[in-house]
Amino acid sequence: MDDAREPLDRTPEEITEDEEFFRWYGPWAPLDPDGLVELMSGFARPWWIVGGWSIEAFTGSRREHEDIDLSILACDLAAFREHVGDRWHLWSNHGGTLRPFNDRHREVLDVSSQVWIRRSATDPWVVDLPITPDRDGLWTSKRDPGHVAPLEDVTWVDDGGVRYLRPEITLLYKAALHRPKDDRDLAVTWPLLGEAEQEWLREATGRLYPDHAWVQRLGSSGGRAGEERTVAP
Repeated sequence: MDDAREPLDRTPEEITEDEEFFRWYGPWAPLDPDGLVELMSGFARPWWIVGGWSIEAFTGSRREHEDIDLSILACDLAAFREHVGDRWHLWSNHGGTLRPFNDRHREVLDVSSQVWIRRSATDPWVVDLPITPDRDGLWTSKRDPGHVAPLEDVTWVDDGGVRYLRPEITLLYKAALHRPKDDRDLAVTWPLLGEAEQEWLREATGRLYPDHAWVQRLGSSGGRAGEERTVAP
């Protein structure tokens, strides 16, 4: 695999938004997957990587990353807080409102929100943890609450034992944001999806976002890409 990483294509609006973000919340110096494995070593509950890193792991197509997205089930938040102990500071982030997630505040602001992680107030953020809601321990989609499944059905594990969200589900999450990097991730992932995964993404995108630019794009691709090359984790 080439060591070079494709730089992110960001709009002027995204650059301005990032600059404003850093001014208010401070810088990021995100871990990579190896660093995340070290952070999670000894955590006895399931965890997995979502977002751009999950696309890279599936496709092998390397690009710049602004952060790393770790996820766990909401029912495992207390176990995660116990796991990190006083090594890291956890902050519950709900719509930009931050509150410590610690012994004083034992609940997050919202189980569909995020937890940000850093060493201390003088250190950069290193992990964004979008929490995954669960129903009796089953994975539940934030985008499509009717999609409830065992974790094994919506994730895959690489040769190193690291678990990732399945690429077609990652792309459905990305469809809601629809940034230049999301279009790029769709382009590199779509030809590698099997026919069933392509059809799943086509149906889900059309049902949830009927006016989305991807609807025509996915429909026009038909099953041809999947027939040319089918790769599944």
